Amino acid sequence: MDQQWIVETIDTIASMGADESGAANRLAFTVADKEARCYVASIMESLGMKVRIDAIGNVIGSLEGTEPQLPPVALGSHVDTVPHGGHYDGVVGVVGALAAVGRLKAAGPLRRTVEVIVFVAEESSRFSHSTMGSKAMTGSANLNAWERAVDSQGVTFPAALAAEGLSFENLKQCVIAEKTYQAYLELHIDQSKQLEERGAAVGVVEAIAAPTRFKMTVTGMAGHSGTTPMHDRYDALVSASELVLAIRNIANDHAEDDIVATVGNLKVYPGAMNVVPGKAELWVDLRGTDYEYIVESLQEIKDAALSIAEDYETPVTIEMLSADKPVAMDEELVAVAEKAAEEVGVEWMRSVSGAGHDAMNMAKITPAGMLFVRSRDGVSHHPDEYAAPEDIEAGVQVLTVMLRRLLA
Repeated sequence: MDQQWIVETIDTIASMGADESGAANRLAFTVADKEARCYVASIMESLGMKVRIDAIGNVIGSLEGTEPQLPPVALGSHVDTVPHGGHYDGVVGVVGALAAVGRLKAAGPLRRTVEVIVFVAEESSRFSHSTMGSKAMTGSANLNAWERAVDSQGVTFPAALAAEGLSFENLKQCVIAEKTYQAYLELHIDQSKQLEERGAAVGVVEAIAAPTRFKMTVTGMAGHSGTTPMHDRYDALVSASELVLAIRNIANDHAEDDIVATVGNLKVYPGAMNVVPGKAELWVDLRGTDYEYIVESLQEIKDAALSIAEDYETPVTIEMLSADKPVAMDEELVAVAEKAAEEVGVEWMRSVSGAGHDAMNMAKITPAGMLFVRSRDGVSHHPDEYAAPEDIEAGVQVLTVMLRRLLA
């Protein structure tokens, strides 16, 4: 499983769900997403791994070691994408994990069992909940919220599971015990410019920022655009616009605290040119690596919403969708990664992740470590997303050395 195999395998997965422009469209639990998971399962089987599918659809390949009573080491990532996304986010981690296992297997028997996990629904694009597969596995699922989750086409999350022959009622069966694994490792592309700007091929991740996601609903009063006087309007979109700017300004004020905030979706009702908007919904993503600053920023957003609601007489409600805490990676695994990078002889640096990953959930039940590989211009969740083969190879080499040491 050399560098060429890695490139070809990534390209094969990229073709699944690709649109005419070549962009990836493998939203969670779609036909293309399932096709990619089945393809990875076939590679696992070719490596001699036993493959099982858990109650949420996570694909788990297990290669038994010579001492199977020892806790196994797990590696993983995801193959689902955002709409019109790139080819490397998640996929590099899955393919890289398979390559690392294949290389070590070719070198001789493994003492510990090793497992590769393809987590489902890492992206929040379809059901507004992220890292669903790893949350289900680690007992972190908000099942009440998940049961109500609906995609843009009106398909509920339980219905999407049912379409794959899975049952929402069985999700509790996914949960595994703490210390089931000796460690969890994840390889991923860098989704920022930090590696590129420092000239490093590999990043040793120290911490993962956590997303706090919520929906804000502004209620105004719909009216005829031609007959409703300007002084007598309760325009939900005007208030929503003020909220968008307030959220941006609050994040800017906390930029030195590594806070970022995004209004990624805005829906206006009834959505007609000649009607004063009566309702607006904003989907907000707030992130940071320090929980105290996340809480502080969230409170400032709530205060801004209250002020805007009073100024424009348009009530604002907030529905929390998820609130994850930032997670530090295991210090011992960080040290193992640094030594592995030195052994391989690649340029590396310590880094932090502004994006959430399955590793942050796995860290709740086992020591977790994460590696980044350099990406061009830090572009991610976009068709221009790209990581050079030699940089991916550098990451896989470091991952392989880490895995070798953990399996010894």
